[in-house]
Amino acid sequence: MGTHYRGTADEVRALDSYIKLMRAADSIAARIERLLKVQGLTISQFGVLEALYHLGPMCQRQLGTKLLKSNGNITTVAENLERRELIRRVRSEEDRRFVTVHLTERGEGLIREIFPGHVKTIQGEMNHLSPGDLEELGRLCRDLGRATAREQARTRPASGGQDE
Repeated sequence: MGTHYRGTADEVRALDSYIKLMRAADSIAARIERLLKVQGLTISQFGVLEALYHLGPMCQRQLGTKLLKSNGNITTVAENLERRELIRRVRSEEDRRFVTVHLTERGEGLIREIFPGHVKTIQGEMNHLSPGDLEELGRLCRDLGRATAREQARTRPASGGQDE
């Protein structure tokens, strides 16, 4: 179902594509959320564990940027994971604003256990598209993401402060 908005052809096309993109993403995310809930994880918590598992320890701000989460949101996610002893946060002695996030042994064990099933689930969700369609979808999403990030950076006021 597309938009019922009666605007210019460009407006209708953009809204229609946006609605389809968001519905598809929300539909897949809802199914993934149900599976992660069994493990007591949210999608954001899983994202943190997965990023640390594959990329190694990283600063909390970098983690938030990678997962497209605000500083406040990533702090809450990290607090909840730390409470479950799945991660540990280490504050820099030189610059107390800088916090590095590490997987604990328990966190690494959990993500190592559940990640293969997650991959199979994603593969099952995406197998409705041909390999060529998946490559095209990936390219289109990357291009859209890069273009919107460039636009956001161009219109964002310069920050004068240091963040964690």
